[in-house]
Amino acid sequence: MLKLSRLAALLVAGAIVSAPAFAADKGKAFATVNGQPISQGVYEAFVAEQKAQGNADSPELQGAVKEELIRREVIAQEAKKKGLDKNANVQGQIELAKQAVLIRAYLSDYVKAHPISEAQLKSEYELIKTNLGNTEYKARHVLVEKEDEAKAIIAKLDKGEKFSELAKVSKDPGSKDKGGELGWSSPAAYVKPFGEALGKLKKGEYTKAPVKSDFGYHVIQLDDSRPMTPPPFEQVKQQLQQRAGQQQVENLVKELRTKAKVVD
Repeated sequence: MLKLSRLAALLVAGAIVSAPAFAADKGKAFATVNGQPISQGVYEAFVAEQKAQGNADSPELQGAVKEELIRREVIAQEAKKKGLDKNANVQGQIELAKQAVLIRAYLSDYVKAHPISEAQLKSEYELIKTNLGNTEYKARHVLVEKEDEAKAIIAKLDKGEKFSELAKVSKDPGSKDKGGELGWSSPAAYVKPFGEALGKLKKGEYTKAPVKSDFGYHVIQLDDSRPMTPPPFEQVKQQLQQRAGQQQVENLVKELRTKAKVVD
């Protein structure tokens, strides 16, 4: 499966929702609180943000936004009276917040200018289907830290001991209390050594040698297999769109980072 950086996932989430609109007349005062104006631009950006989150524009929304902005201004003024706006940590957080808005605006613009086509999504869908294969497997495993431990488990299985009992010593918290059961899945869903070993087993067989992965050593048993029926394209289209968008942003960030001149 595709692995994306947390940065890309967070950035694309903000970009696709679309950044708040920037009002043309930012200088016009929307309201004044204790002599301090709240600009029309701030009001319109707040309304746009609420609409992007699915709230319908209405007199009720506009009134709620106005009240919220007034409350924020009152609190902000009190913070300034205490000199908190001069605090280095607060100033740093303000700069980060400004940067986040600019990033969302830029990525929103980039995503709109580079839409992902239906053909691209269908191509990705077909590639995923190919990688997943035509068969899914119901497997169980025992995960241990050392190869000798895995060999000892295999020796016990050879003597007829039950896999479900031996799985109680597994280091995998998600399956150890279920007899090592992992449920139905494609070999491609697992780390490569595990998936390859699983695909070679016949129903009822277990691996005769420990399978090493980044997690430790596995003893794997195949309980059953069946033909895989992938979900139709339309059912997973939204997920494919999100995944493609994340990859698009990840590639953009990598490109910009490569070109950047950084001096420590």
